Amino acid sequence: MATRTKKPSEGLLSLFGLILLVQGFGSAITEAAWNTSFGVSALLREANAPAWADLAVGVLGCVLLAMAARRRFTRSQA
Repeated sequence: MATRTKKPSEGLLSLFGLILLVQGFGSAITEAAWNTSFGVSALLREANAPAWADLAVGVLGCVLLAMAARRRFTRSQA
């Protein structure tokens, strides 16, 4: 039985996905509740991005997490 070595970059996709998920949806929630933004979304606001950009960042995070989960699932099936 061979053991699979883990690549150093293997967890980066899920890490970036999680960060963007929290930054996007978290900033959208704080903007709606407390009229303030943080992180990536705050930088987008300063660059005059539309209000839906927060949600787009959160959706991008969801997509990255789904890609990471699919890669992990398909590798474990092989």
